[in-house]
Amino acid sequence: MMLLEAGSKGTMGFGFFTLKNLFPTCLRIRKLNITMESKKIVQKVTRSAAEIINVEGLEKKLLSSQKEKRPLHIKAGFDPTAPDIHLGHVVLLRKLRQFQDLGHRVYFLIGDFTARIGDPTGQTQLRPLLDSAAIQKNAKTYKEQVLKILDPDPKKLKVVFNSTWLDKLSAQEALQLAKHSTVAQMLARADFKKRYEEGKEISLLEFLYPLLQGYDSIHLKADVELGGSDQKFNLLMGRQLQEIYGQEPQVVIMTPLLEGTDGVQKMSKSLGNYIGISEPPDEIFGKLMSISDELMYKYFECLTDFDLPEIKRLHPKEAKMKLGESIVTQFYGAEQAAKARGHFEKTFSQRQAPDEIREYVLAGNKQVLVDILLEKKLVASAREYKRLIKQGAISYENSRLTDPNWAPKAGVLKIGKRRFLKLV
Repeated sequence: MMLLEAGSKGTMGFGFFTLKNLFPTCLRIRKLNITMESKKIVQKVTRSAAEIINVEGLEKKLLSSQKEKRPLHIKAGFDPTAPDIHLGHVVLLRKLRQFQDLGHRVYFLIGDFTARIGDPTGQTQLRPLLDSAAIQKNAKTYKEQVLKILDPDPKKLKVVFNSTWLDKLSAQEALQLAKHSTVAQMLARADFKKRYEEGKEISLLEFLYPLLQGYDSIHLKADVELGGSDQKFNLLMGRQLQEIYGQEPQVVIMTPLLEGTDGVQKMSKSLGNYIGISEPPDEIFGKLMSISDELMYKYFECLTDFDLPEIKRLHPKEAKMKLGESIVTQFYGAEQAAKARGHFEKTFSQRQAPDEIREYVLAGNKQVLVDILLEKKLVASAREYKRLIKQGAISYENSRLTDPNWAPKAGVLKIGKRRFLKLV
């Protein structure tokens, strides 16, 4: 491998390699290797990304991080407006884990302050304010659930609450922040523009939301911020404010919005089309088997590391089984994933009752079925219970229940397609 240059000629026909020639070449080789490595890293962390602003900036930050041996500050914010984390959140959480595995520091930001305002993104009307107790309760479950995905190493993970610094902002500092954006800029965003044209209310408080999210990036000195593709306006506000405050603008990586089990709407607990990461393994597996083949490939791309062309060579049913096992493994381990697959194959492919069914001991004649199902977390709400009864989706010993006030008695209940409960 002749990459070195010969020195002066004439000594017994041998060329002498001078230090002057040697070191620049070594530096060029080292720089080439670092650049190639950075490109591989960029390719990994941007897989399935909806949009990146900007790729060159990300490469530059990665090179600088290697050179200075300083971990990048990777930020992602979550407003605790609901208690459960679902697969829609996991798309972004997996990206955070990838940065952790590369040695960078993730700031998992719980927006307990901004949740009091409510993110106006995608909203068609003024949102009701959440009370502090609900926010704190939801925040606690978030903190517990993310550890199923993120590395808890304190050098790689900092769980922070933005009330820590936003509560301390003085009126003067808040006004100073507000002067860096205009009403025209705010009304240019699609959701505000639509509401304004339809004559619907927009509070000044909502205008402050993207500014406060941007201030989070200033406080944390974020190098990279991740968010859903619907968060573009808020994420760019972070870049804008960082530049104004004398910081290098963060790189923005936007992840796609994951459709729920209905295959149409964005995954959401309020729409009932979500797959929660704390749901039982059988439930997660069964829900994944219910999605369309087309959506399955998007789930593979966003939620796994499998090679997509290789997956597409499999029969769709086998591919979907593989998807179910992979995702259950992420949260419960390979043994539980194998059990969930076996449960599905026996219960649905072979139409047999599962070997293991959760039991509930009846205490008396005055018990109400909806309360039992809520206690066992087999329905999410009384509303869902009524909907399932109306649809004929709850059966007792293979007979559909039509009366929501049916008196529970010993026997096997089937709730929906995948949930069973034995009353004893």
